[in-house]
Amino acid sequence: MRITRIKLKNWRNFKCIDVELAQRSFIVGPNASGKSNFLDAIRFFRDIVSVGGGLREAIEKRGGVSKLRCLAARRNSNVELNVELGNDFEKPEWKYKIAFSQDKQRRIIIKNENVIHNDEILLERPNDGDKGDPERLRQTYLEQSSANKAYRGIYQFFKSLHYRHIVPQIVKEPDRYVGKIEDPYGSDFINQIARTIEKTRVSRLKKISAALKFAIPQLEGLKITHDKSGIPHIEGCYKHWRPKAGWQREDQFSDGTLRLIGLLWVVLDGTGPVLLEEPELSLHPEIVRHIPQLLQRMLKKQKRQIFITTHSNELLEDSGIGVDEVLMLIPSLNGTEIRCAKDDKEVKALLDGGLTIADAVIPKVAPKESWQLSLPNIPNIG
Repeated sequence: MRITRIKLKNWRNFKCIDVELAQRSFIVGPNASGKSNFLDAIRFFRDIVSVGGGLREAIEKRGGVSKLRCLAARRNSNVELNVELGNDFEKPEWKYKIAFSQDKQRRIIIKNENVIHNDEILLERPNDGDKGDPERLRQTYLEQSSANKAYRGIYQFFKSLHYRHIVPQIVKEPDRYVGKIEDPYGSDFINQIARTIEKTRVSRLKKISAALKFAIPQLEGLKITHDKSGIPHIEGCYKHWRPKAGWQREDQFSDGTLRLIGLLWVVLDGTGPVLLEEPELSLHPEIVRHIPQLLQRMLKKQKRQIFITTHSNELLEDSGIGVDEVLMLIPSLNGTEIRCAKDDKEVKALLDGGLTIADAVIPKVAPKESWQLSLPNIPNIG
C-alpha cells in the first residue's frame, strides 16, 4: 500500500493542490518553493500517530496553526490535508481527511475528520458526541488507540512513514548520543543502528558495504563498536599500503561517506514510504547520477514508496526516471502550484525532441532572475 493521492489546502506554501503520486516521486522546484513543506505534509500524518505525539504536538512543533496556514488563504482559512492510500491496480482502499483551525484563544479545533474504507464511511466528524462536548475536537480519533480500532490499518501505515535527512556534522558530534530519539537529522543515527537486532544489523551493513565499493573502492567493511563509556560508533575498514587495513570511526569519515551510509541504511530500515531531502548533498556528481538506480535496487524487495526532493541535474539524468515520476513546484503570488511533468506540454515536447528529464524540467523550475546575482550592482558585504 502507498499514498496514491494527496490534497492540501492552506498548508504552508500551498493554497490548494491536488496531485497523484507514483511509487517513486522526484520533487523539483526553486528555493523556498515548498519542497520541504510538501514532504512535511506527509510527515504530519506520522506525527499525529507517533508515541508522545498527537495532533496538538504535531501542530505546536511546527509553530502553531498561524505558522502552518498559507499566506494566500482567503475566506475559508481551515488547514486541510487529504490522502488516499492504495496501489496501482485498484481504487483507493483508504481515504483520510483532517481539517483544523484555532479558536479565539488560539487553541486547536478540528473542523473535519473523515475516514473512508472501500467507499464505506467509518468516521465523520464532528459527530453527535463532539457537538455535546466540543473539547473532544482537540484530538483526532486516529491518535486514540481506544477509538481507532476500525481503521487501525491506516494508523499503522502512517506510523510506518520514514523521514531522514542525515547531516554528517551532527553524526560526528561527540555529544550526539545525548538528547533526541529517532532524530531525522542523525543525532542518534548510530544508536539506531546499534539497537537493531545483530543479525539484521550485520546483514544490512554487508549490503551497504557492497554498494559503497563502487563509490569508495578502498572501503572493505563496516561494523558497530562501543567505546569504554558504552557509546556506539560505526567503523569502516579501509585498505591501504600496510599489510592490514585500518579501521576508522565516523568522525574520520568524509561527509559524503556518511551521507551514503545514512541514505542506504534508511531505505533498508522499515517498510513504509521513505522521505528523502536532497540526497545529492556532499556527493560527487558521478555518484549522484547513480542514486536513482541504487535506491531502486535497494528497494526492490520491499517495493517501498519513495519521495525525493532535489535540485540536481545529475540525479535527474537517469534514463529510468519516468515523466510521471517528476513533480514540479511552481511558485506564484497565490501560493505554490504542483504540476506533474507528464501534464506539462512544454516538457513533453522537449522530451519528444530527445532531451533528458533534467534538461526539460530543471530550467523550467529554475529561479527566473538568478543571473542578476553576478551583476556588479550587488552591494558589497563587510
